[in-house]
Amino acid sequence: MNYDRIKEKLEILADAAKYDVSCSSSGGNRKNKDKGLGNSSASGICHTYTEDGRCVSLLKILLTNFCIYDCAYCVTRKSNDIKRAAFTVEEVVDLTINFYRRNYIEGLFLSSGIFKDADYTMERLVRVAKKLRLEHNFNGYIHLKTIPGASDELMREAGLYADRLSVNLEIPTESGLKLLAPDKNHQQMIEPMGFVKNEIVVYKEEKKKFKSTPKFAPAGQSTQLIVGATKETDFQIIKVADHFYTNFNLKRVYYSGYVPVSNDFRLPALGTEVPMVRENRLYQADWLMRFYGFKADEIVDRNQPFLDLEVDPKLGWALRNIHQFPVNIQYDSLEMILRVPGIGVKSAYKIVQARRFQKLTLEHIKKMGVATNRAKYFISVSHSNQHLQYLDSLHLKKVILNETKSKFEKQFSAQLSLLNDSSFIR
Repeated sequence: MNYDRIKEKLEILADAAKYDVSCSSSGGNRKNKDKGLGNSSASGICHTYTEDGRCVSLLKILLTNFCIYDCAYCVTRKSNDIKRAAFTVEEVVDLTINFYRRNYIEGLFLSSGIFKDADYTMERLVRVAKKLRLEHNFNGYIHLKTIPGASDELMREAGLYADRLSVNLEIPTESGLKLLAPDKNHQQMIEPMGFVKNEIVVYKEEKKKFKSTPKFAPAGQSTQLIVGATKETDFQIIKVADHFYTNFNLKRVYYSGYVPVSNDFRLPALGTEVPMVRENRLYQADWLMRFYGFKADEIVDRNQPFLDLEVDPKLGWALRNIHQFPVNIQYDSLEMILRVPGIGVKSAYKIVQARRFQKLTLEHIKKMGVATNRAKYFISVSHSNQHLQYLDSLHLKKVILNETKSKFEKQFSAQLSLLNDSSFIR
């Protein structure tokens, strides 16, 4: 093996993969057996954070950065003058095994540019996973980025060897995609997502009848939306995410702020990166839909199509719906307690359980993990709330921002000022 050449390929293809953020492994449960390598149920995979806050790692690379498409927003587009490279199937397998043995990684996230055609590329991605599973008895986490247009047979085989499959929707709207990637359309991406959804259901039903039925993509599927390459509003982005959660049972939708990679007139100018705070607010809104019972239209709407970058979406909703507060933590429903700013899912359940045995105070719920410096304005522990008697929404927002402004918000205050002045947000 030419180690210098492998190292060069790794530098090129690992760097090209950094723009794909949809690589969380939450949901994997592949156990080690027959003295194999790895165990995806014991810990998560990749350089990201799982639902319980653990930071985990994976080998995250492209099989190749050659591509037949010329998407304006993509660094690997065919017209871009960059250094190209491609791994062989054996090289990816060897890298994964060697990195795992050295405890560098806990699994593999493998994507690729498209060379020749979809089936040609997808077949090689599947061969990597198949060799790891069957020849090396690798039981660590594998996430394959599927190729739109690949055959159903290859998609089915991918799901039998990978823990999670994903296909990037890329631009949230069809019009935006046509503008920046005229060779692509959303239907090409939606079809494999529908196939994976149906196969997961079929294999789960078969598993109920026959224990020997293999798992199919046990960690589900995900997708990624690029934010800021085109002029979609947060309302449009959140509605797209909600549609795919509802109709395709996605595990995750990831939001990636556009990083300028060219001076193409169709794209935002170089040096005008999407503020990370906007990306963060979209993730917070996503969390509200998935775990707090919020509907997409409650978080943003056509009259207010952008998330408030000064406050998180939950606080924003509470300030717009001040008439629904205060929430009495002694009597009100779990659904309303979940809507109180500063109260998380675990804390809400603790409150509902604990109030059966005693009358709760502010000190009690603080010990349960509630951020009382924020929640105190929206709850009552008896039958009244003095704060809401004297403060309207505007003044309450100012009070809360002054009292609870985090380091994160301070860090991006300069970016917020610039963003509010830009024509894009207006």
